Amino acid sequence: MDVDILQRHFARMGARVVVEPGPVSWHLGLDVRRDARGEYFEIRAGQEIDVAVTDLRPRERHALVLARNVRTGVKDKFLCGHDERAWFVAAVPNDPGVASVPAAMEALKPREVREVQERLGVAPRERARRRNAAYLRQGEWFFIPAPHRVFEPALIHRHEILSRGAGSKPHVAEEAVRTAGEVVYVSRLAPRGLTQEQYKALLDRDPKARKVSWRTARRDADVYVRGRIRHPDHATIVLPYWHLVRMNTEHRSRAMAHVVFVD
Repeated sequence: MDVDILQRHFARMGARVVVEPGPVSWHLGLDVRRDARGEYFEIRAGQEIDVAVTDLRPRERHALVLARNVRTGVKDKFLCGHDERAWFVAAVPNDPGVASVPAAMEALKPREVREVQERLGVAPRERARRRNAAYLRQGEWFFIPAPHRVFEPALIHRHEILSRGAGSKPHVAEEAVRTAGEVVYVSRLAPRGLTQEQYKALLDRDPKARKVSWRTARRDADVYVRGRIRHPDHATIVLPYWHLVRMNTEHRSRAMAHVVFVD
């Protein structure tokens, strides 16, 4: 790994990068940190890991980074860049043909977004934008217009949290409706949720679990949102009618395990 070349590449898009040795030879970790000078990228890589920028777009302030284990040949790809107010790292699905920043951005779009793009004939130059005819994007969340959807007022929740999980800063939707999916019971004991059968079994074997605060939620549900969508790192967007919510495809990537900063 040539650290000087990495630093020059990141500097061309206006970023700093610090490369630190990993705790073991195969370790890899990417993060966005902050010091007195502001945000910077941190790459922790063991001796077996080679990291290089394979595509750089200085004007867009984006770079595609390839990490390769020189012993096993396993490769992971990451999109590093600037989105509105902050630098980010996104693990990219290792799909065939993902060899450029635009291809990485497309690979991060969920299937439904790509289908709507094709149906509406969104031009290639428009597909990299946060807003076009097919969707609005805020961070890792895509909002697909569904202007004809109508929901009973009793189904609408206010100030609903959109979160990919522990470690991420939540986005907050002014109004939201969750449809379909599986009802689960959530608490500090089961942050990912328990089915009704699992919940009852837990209460039977551990009476103390009854004293914990539980709430019901829907797992793998379709979520529709409307109104203001807020997040500290992004400009607030306003959706005048219902939009279907879809998260980007980082969860499909093996490389997601190496991203520390995800929002």
